[in-house]
Amino acid sequence: MLTPSQLCKCLGDDLRLSLVCLLHGQEEVCVCDLVDALEAPQSTVSRHLAQLRQCQLVVARRQGTWMHYRINPELPDWAQQTLASLVPPACQALSLTLPVSACCEN
Repeated sequence: MLTPSQLCKCLGDDLRLSLVCLLHGQEEVCVCDLVDALEAPQSTVSRHLAQLRQCQLVVARRQGTWMHYRINPELPDWAQQTLASLVPPACQALSLTLPVSACCEN
């Protein structure tokens, strides 16, 4: 079960916060699109996504060779409300926008 302390630790890194911002409000996003949006190496993005999965903030689905991620729909209400409040100002502060799908189809 996710605790408030764990949520803060999970979001305490700018890259992980950026990933949550890019995933929030989306049905599902391919890792290739996240790599493009963050202009970071796929290995780095995948490592941070694995940490978010471990925190149970995101869930993943494999389609062929690509992994697709989304915010965990089973997060407790308090965590969903926290993300809903945090994501808009964080996206603006981090200047994030999700590009059009780059390499695969959902």
